[in-house]
Amino acid sequence: MKAKMFFGRVLTALFGGGIAIILFVLFVDKEEKIITIKEPNAIQLTSLPQNVTGQIDLTLAAESSVKSVVHVKTLYTNEEYQSNPFYDFLFGNSKRDFKPQPSLGSGSGVIISDDGYIVTNNHVVRGSNLINVVLQDKRSYEAKLVGQDPYTDLALIKIEEDDLPAMSFGNSDELKLGEWVLAVGNPFNLTSTVTAGIISAKARNIGIMREGSLSIESFLQTDAAVNPGNSGGALVDTKGRLVGINTAIESRTGSYSGYSFAIPVTIVKKVITDLKEFGKVQRAVIGVVIQTVDATLAENNGLEKIEGVYISGITEDGAAEEVGMKKGDVILEINSTEVNSNAELQEQVSKYRPGDEIEVLIKRDGKKKQFDVVLRNRLGNTEVIKSSDLAFLGAEFEPISAKEKYRLQINRGVKVKSLRSGKLKEENIREGFIIYKINNTPIYKVKDIEEALQSVKDGGVFISGIYPDGSVKYYAFSLKDNE
Repeated sequence: MKAKMFFGRVLTALFGGGIAIILFVLFVDKEEKIITIKEPNAIQLTSLPQNVTGQIDLTLAAESSVKSVVHVKTLYTNEEYQSNPFYDFLFGNSKRDFKPQPSLGSGSGVIISDDGYIVTNNHVVRGSNLINVVLQDKRSYEAKLVGQDPYTDLALIKIEEDDLPAMSFGNSDELKLGEWVLAVGNPFNLTSTVTAGIISAKARNIGIMREGSLSIESFLQTDAAVNPGNSGGALVDTKGRLVGINTAIESRTGSYSGYSFAIPVTIVKKVITDLKEFGKVQRAVIGVVIQTVDATLAENNGLEKIEGVYISGITEDGAAEEVGMKKGDVILEINSTEVNSNAELQEQVSKYRPGDEIEVLIKRDGKKKQFDVVLRNRLGNTEVIKSSDLAFLGAEFEPISAKEKYRLQINRGVKVKSLRSGKLKEENIREGFIIYKINNTPIYKVKDIEEALQSVKDGGVFISGIYPDGSVKYYAFSLKDNE
């Protein structure tokens, strides 16, 4: 009996021991597995795209670009005298006591060469008597106006200094929607201010240019904050390169309210190069009248797709007619770049000069066809249009419309479109004045003014003209002061 109990206990012990050994092997005596979280490799991380690792760092772009953006201050003198007959009757001629009233303007500019060339907006310096430039380091200079182009609202000025921090050019054609940009300028007369935003749209036409058919509106739209005083400042990419010149804001209050607009640097480069070299922009044209293709136009003209730019007219003896382009053609590409609006086409053509040859891809009756077009100037040839010998007048002229002729009952004349420092401003001639005769020479076009002044032998000039309100005025001065 005792033997059975003994063996029973032994078996129970052995069985229990076996169970214990099995459990030990399964749950205890097992090689330890340590789960580790490796520290990320710094070298690998820096090779990742910026937009993967976090926010884009704009500090370097901001630090480099503010050095190249200047404060442009302008002085205007109101030299217009308003006669008061009642005062003159009682106290004599009040004109003797008249003192011109100065007014100040403010904007921004961008240094584009180390020897002092600066680009700004035309409306910043237009009509000014004095232009002053203040650098970021507070140095101040008087600037001279090299040239201006109202059709793009750009102007080129220059200060006499060397080793300036010029801003490098980027490529506005390569900008993508959503890409980060910085707006750098001097809003509200403050020193250099930087704001950030993204490219919201390209080739935007907002209808602010009032300069006729030669006006070019193909703005970059951004949500970077731009305010009064930013005009002429820089729009830069994340590398601190110039991609646009800030020009306008969308606002009902006069201050930033969501969107701002900049002139693409592809247009800026062409304009300032021409102004520097010729004193005048060499503007090229294809010789077509165009319309953006929309659903209505496509349906009315039997177009298969809503694409490209529709040719609604051809200039007689123009470049397009010469190569065989026709009314009803749809322009799809300029030098392999798609164009789907008037603004996009104008922007592409504005890069070139008269005499340059471009490839124009069109669609006609559903089939594509390419033309090699030699661009011309607005006079219909490929010659360089030089700045005239009228610079000393300090004025830009334009033809008058048939409507103006009818309203004022005149059959000829050339209008003073804008004024800067010069002879006409010295004589108190105002913008809008229509010159219809110089001495005994009738004035029909700008060339007539130049020829009339060249024919003056004794240096005396007598100008007859009329203002938009119908008041006829006469001005006399001597050319000897300009010899």
